[in-house]
Amino acid sequence: MKKILGCVRRADEDFGMISDGDKIAVGVSGGKDSIALLYAMRLYQYFSKAKFEMVGVTLDMGLFHPDTTQLQQFCVENQIPYHVEKTEIGNIVFEIRKESNPCALCSNLKRGALHDAAISLGCNKVALGHHFDDVLETLMMSLLFEGRFNTFSPVTYMDRKKIHVIRPMVYAYEMEIMGAVKRHNLPVFKSGCPADGVTKREEMKDIVRNIVKEYPDFKERVLTALKNKDTQKLW
Repeated sequence: MKKILGCVRRADEDFGMISDGDKIAVGVSGGKDSIALLYAMRLYQYFSKAKFEMVGVTLDMGLFHPDTTQLQQFCVENQIPYHVEKTEIGNIVFEIRKESNPCALCSNLKRGALHDAAISLGCNKVALGHHFDDVLETLMMSLLFEGRFNTFSPVTYMDRKKIHVIRPMVYAYEMEIMGAVKRHNLPVFKSGCPADGVTKREEMKDIVRNIVKEYPDFKERVLTALKNKDTQKLW
C-alpha cells in the first residue's frame, strides 16, 4: 500500500486534488480499484497536508444487489463513513431499454447518480479509482473507435453540478493495486453486472498487454507524452 500512497501523494501535489475543508465522496463499486482507493484515501488522511473528510458511496443498481456486508464491516473498523445510494439504473439499462451495448448509457447514469449522491451528502468532490492502465485503455479506445487522441483528466470540474471529480490513483499501475488488495485482504465484491468482463475495455487491456510485452517501457513513454505539452506535433 506504500507504493499506492506514494502515487496518491504525487497526484495530489501535481494536480492540486485536495484542499483544506474538502469533503470527498469516494465511489466504491466493489472492484479492486475502488476498494484500494477507499483504503488509500483513509490512510492519506493521516499525513495529507490538507485536512479533509471522506465518505464511501456505493450505488445499488436496482437489478442486482451486491453483498456489501464485508465492506460495511471494513468501514466500521477503519472509521470510514459509508453510504449506499439506491437507484434503478440496472432496470433502466437491461430491462426497460434492453441495451445491446449497455456500457455507455450505464456509465452516464451512474456518473449522474454518484454526483447527486455526493452533493446530497454535502461533498464538494468525488474521487474515482481510475489508475494509469485505465488512462492508457481510454486513450486506445478513443483512437480506435473515435479517431482522436483523448483520455480523462486527473481533475475535472463538472460545471453543471458544481463539483470536482478527482482520480488520486492516476499514477498507479493496475498490478500494484492488485498486489495491495491481496496483501491487505481488502473486501472486494462482484458488481453483478451482466456485462462485466465482456466490454471493449477488456479488449483494450489485451492490446496494451501485448504492446508492453514487446516494449516494456510503453506505459512510461505514454505518461511522458501526456505530460509534455510542448512537443505535440500533430496536424
